[in-house]
Amino acid sequence: MSGRSAGRATGGSVLVMAKAPVAGQVKTRLAVGVGEAAAADLAAAALLDTLAAGATAYPPDRRVLALAGDLAAGARPDELRRAAAGWLVLQQHGRGFGDRLVHGHREAHRLAGGPVVQVGMDTPQVTAALLHEVAGLSDTHDAPVLGPADDGGWWVLVTTHPEQAEVLSGVPMSRTDTGRLTAAALAGAGHRAVVGPALRDVDHVDDAHHVAAAAPDTGFAVLWRRYAGTRALYPGAEVEERRA
Repeated sequence: MSGRSAGRATGGSVLVMAKAPVAGQVKTRLAVGVGEAAAADLAAAALLDTLAAGATAYPPDRRVLALAGDLAAGARPDELRRAAAGWLVLQQHGRGFGDRLVHGHREAHRLAGGPVVQVGMDTPQVTAALLHEVAGLSDTHDAPVLGPADDGGWWVLVTTHPEQAEVLSGVPMSRTDTGRLTAAALAGAGHRAVVGPALRDVDHVDDAHHVAAAAPDTGFAVLWRRYAGTRALYPGAEVEERRA
């Protein structure tokens, strides 16, 4: 991996696309099993874990946090404000999520430099080592990297040039074929993506169980174990359990 070691990366940047963890507006599928307030709390914990991984992997001038909403309006506002203090923070722009991704990649390349390693807030198990791994793949192949998610989407996209992200505006998001369609769109534009490691997004109760077990020392996992013990207190928990 050129320019990288077990510590911080010496080139490129990390971009986290996140939504303020406001109850009723985030993790709505998880909320079926644990309630809206708990789901927002878990979303905040996942974002804190993600920011911690990014801060371990990259220095302050190479970290970009693109936000939808106001952290002050959501769960754990003080913790998130402190965690975001070492990041370049900007508001997301665009009509749809694809457009917001395009804008985020463009701004990250402009403000912090490429390659840009972009993740969301649904994979609290992400580590600095994983961020280094996908950045290294991009360096080695001089190509974008797309890391598939178990639900058919993707959890990471590394772009070496901002124009590679332009294809995202035409890709349907949050579908079981989003990963395949994104890879096809990149290839169709002449940017064949290298396949990165796969991770599981946290969308449902069974996802939270899996991710918490796989990364038990994360803040998300600690909080999940607390909520999992009282999940029956929340309407819909039994329904979600049967579905899982």
